[in-house]
Amino acid sequence: MTRIKCCGMTRVEDALLAARLGADAIGLVFTARSKRQVSFEQARAIRQALPPFVSTVALFMDDDAGLVQEAIDTVQPDLLQFHGSERDDWCAQFGWRYLKAIAMGAGVTALPQLRAYPGAAGLLLDGHGLGEAGGSGKAFDWSLMPKDLPQPLMLAGGLTPGNVAEAIRIARPWAVDVASGIESAPGIKDPQKMADFIHAVRWADAS
Repeated sequence: MTRIKCCGMTRVEDALLAARLGADAIGLVFTARSKRQVSFEQARAIRQALPPFVSTVALFMDDDAGLVQEAIDTVQPDLLQFHGSERDDWCAQFGWRYLKAIAMGAGVTALPQLRAYPGAAGLLLDGHGLGEAGGSGKAFDWSLMPKDLPQPLMLAGGLTPGNVAEAIRIARPWAVDVASGIESAPGIKDPQKMADFIHAVRWADAS
């Protein structure tokens, strides 16, 4: 079964709806480079409101280690996610399980980066270019998704209710990650788009 992460949450009601619809994880963005940045207070409120068995993931991009540690201490996320040029040892210094996003906008030349993070619990292949923030709505060539890596691979970038089933058919990811594809505005989720996206994922799994 393909896992689902709804990312860039800024409101408790959106996170709760995602959980009720069947999302497995919620993404909370802390980097100031994102239009979906949340405060510690917002993030803590969302974290505390979520029902059991829905994970929270804290996102950063080349941020100061102090910010990451404060998010861990304040919010207690289940996972960290790094979107920048962070190295494997830097990501691991917090003693917290983490995901590493790989910018796949460069295409096949980005693939060697997938082997540079042996400490990551999973790798997120995103459609943005190197140095760009996630949540850009850009897709990449899904056929580039490798099949021989030990870590679970997550697919992100340009996913929508209309194309996620095809993306799953081609890439066969462990999970899909969506932000802009289920929004009415950055950080504001559209209930119908969110429901349609999760339904499309489940349809793809059943097919």
